[in-house]
Amino acid sequence: MPKADIVVAGERLADRTARLLAEVAAPVLEVGPGSTALDVVREEPAGSGPLAALAAGGRALAERGAGRRDALVVAVDMPFLDSALLRLLRDAPRAHAVVPRVDGRAQPLCARYSPVAFRRAAELVAGGARAMHALLAAIDVRWLEEDEWHAVTTAACFVDIDTPEDARRAGIEVPG
Repeated sequence: MPKADIVVAGERLADRTARLLAEVAAPVLEVGPGSTALDVVREEPAGSGPLAALAAGGRALAERGAGRRDALVVAVDMPFLDSALLRLLRDAPRAHAVVPRVDGRAQPLCARYSPVAFRRAAELVAGGARAMHALLAAIDVRWLEEDEWHAVTTAACFVDIDTPEDARRAGIEVPG
């Protein structure tokens, strides 16, 4: 079962993530296979990873006239994500990226990126890079540390579901 189709509290993760983003940002689009009713963009080639998806999303935002603003980027596999964290990311002081750290680990797929970061992501992808850490090393990152995000949410907000075992540990039932 695709992660986007996992149901938490009666709502698919794809729909939940789209709803939470729409509460705090506009426009909202999906970079992926079309799991939501949002405008859909695909990275090239499809499935080539989060850095390519970030670059594709940046291009799509620019094409829609939103390319001069920062944008929130959120993976679909975060069942306990909340709008308080998204507002904190949205409203944080300006940098090329605002990225939370949990236990010292960067959370680049629950972050805010500037137009500079989107352009740099596209350059890195064109040069063969595929890893998000390549982007974080190439731009000015404002790290959102635990004492900052703990003011609005808990570490559970950053739980991601990559395997059925991850889901079970999080108390989420995944159909067979």
